[in-house]
Amino acid sequence: MKMKKLPVGISDFKDMVTGNYYYVDKTLFIKEIIDSGDKILLIPRPRRFGKTLNLSMLGYFYDCCPVAWDPDSDSQPGSPAKETRSPGTYKHLFDSLAICGAGQEYLDKIGRHPVIFLTFRLIKDMDWESCLDNIKKLIQKEYARHYYLLESQKLMPHERNYFQKIIDLTGNKGDYANSLENLLIFLSRYYNRRAVILIDEYDAPVHAGFTYGYYEEVINFMRNFLSGGLKDTDQYLEKGIVTGIMRIARESIFSGLNNPGVYTLLSEEFNDYFGFTETEIKTMLTDFQLLDMYEQVQLWYNGYLFGGKVIYNPWSIINFLNSKGKKLQPYWINTSDNRIVDSLLSRGGRELRKELEQLIRGEAIEKAIDQNIILKEVAIREDLLWSFLLMGGYLKQTDERRDSTSGKFLYTLSIPNEEVKITYTGIIDRYFSTKIENEKLEIMLKALIEGDIKLFEKMLRMVVMAVFSYHDFGGEPEKVYHALVAGLLIWISNTHEIKSNRESGYGRYDIMIIPKDITKIGYVIEFKSVDKDDNETVDTALDAAMKQIETKKYETELVDRGIKHIKKLAIAFSGKEVFVKE
Repeated sequence: MKMKKLPVGISDFKDMVTGNYYYVDKTLFIKEIIDSGDKILLIPRPRRFGKTLNLSMLGYFYDCCPVAWDPDSDSQPGSPAKETRSPGTYKHLFDSLAICGAGQEYLDKIGRHPVIFLTFRLIKDMDWESCLDNIKKLIQKEYARHYYLLESQKLMPHERNYFQKIIDLTGNKGDYANSLENLLIFLSRYYNRRAVILIDEYDAPVHAGFTYGYYEEVINFMRNFLSGGLKDTDQYLEKGIVTGIMRIARESIFSGLNNPGVYTLLSEEFNDYFGFTETEIKTMLTDFQLLDMYEQVQLWYNGYLFGGKVIYNPWSIINFLNSKGKKLQPYWINTSDNRIVDSLLSRGGRELRKELEQLIRGEAIEKAIDQNIILKEVAIREDLLWSFLLMGGYLKQTDERRDSTSGKFLYTLSIPNEEVKITYTGIIDRYFSTKIENEKLEIMLKALIEGDIKLFEKMLRMVVMAVFSYHDFGGEPEKVYHALVAGLLIWISNTHEIKSNRESGYGRYDIMIIPKDITKIGYVIEFKSVDKDDNETVDTALDAAMKQIETKKYETELVDRGIKHIKKLAIAFSGKEVFVKE
């Protein structure tokens, strides 16, 4: 295995198998597709989890086309094919792989159907005109791969004219919207057998449209394009497999389809074919003599649950193994623009920021999940945000229950791993950095760590003045300050454990700061709002908060942890005025 190259960026199955790359055998996915009773399957998974490679594998397995035109070569559409072959030529690619042991009934399927394979993963343009132009070129390449149809006697004159317009890029938008259905019919007629349609990352243009403002245009086109090829085509279609990040619902992209099978990451079906399982990871680390790093790899790249199966991020694992120093760092999170996630989370309200801070502290939240995402509503409905983050790979679900009142399924959600956590801390960092100078924040946290409470109080006042308006304190002001301080403490989470609203002694403290180095200072913090209606002063509020810490012995957990240097802080506030007592 030491001789195998790591397949960084390799998404073509033939290149993977023939190029001496390290391949984690997922060929039994083919068996599951064949055995499925669904004519059309939609399988959403997060980006970089092997969707393109798996569809490429299906393409080579099924494909019976006698010629192959390489769309990335220098030859032009209509020129002689780069290679000529007979049906079943790709059978050798599957030698010694798991599908070969599945039974003759599956091997008999090799090279038995024409294939249409389109991947939209690179269609991410900033305007609709460019997006449509690149979609046209993508369709042109697939038509050009089947140029032999134009030279056959199977097409009628008007169909030849249509085919040529697609090749020449002279067709109108409607011609390209109908192109999937027409190519399906042409291939089925030519081979006298049904065709297989493979559509990869169908929603990449939709996400671009949502981000850059041409959402309705791209939705309308993709609806017509996909439904034309996948609706009412039983006589022409053997199987249709569509992948993306999530199911785009109610915009009618898949309207009219005859009950497609939808298998999200919450489904048990196909749960171990996208990403690496625990067993596969241990085998890989053993092959590369890195099994001693298993726990660290778990911390950084594990944490996903697909249909109850523990899954690792394959992109990050491959890049980690390929790195010279075997560096544990974010690979997946840096592969694409997180603009949508950043935008949605950054403009959330105080409650959302509080929940993000909970997640970063390693705590879980419980939310209803809608597996049918309406992208344009995600921006205005905070409840859909959690579905978007889960399906996109930014959260994992660990438990579920049905709410007896609403009937909805509620899922326990948390951050999958250290790599994804970096995304959230970056978003919160950007939020605060727009309002607080980083230097002030660093001084405040350094003062706290070193026990300089006077300086901490001074810097905390500056932060409060920068972040809050007076209207932020309506309702429950103690929770506002609590959320702010808990959020700021995220930046010391590498060296300190931050706990909030937990039991210790005879009650529940507001915040506890537990140093990982037990020789450092530990803190118990209690917040108190000055009740002017009750003639309360700042001093009496501070005394009340401190008395609560003392009488309820909140420091008990710190003592039990072996921490000897403990500071108790009472923080009182009146509007934007804040006071700290040690």
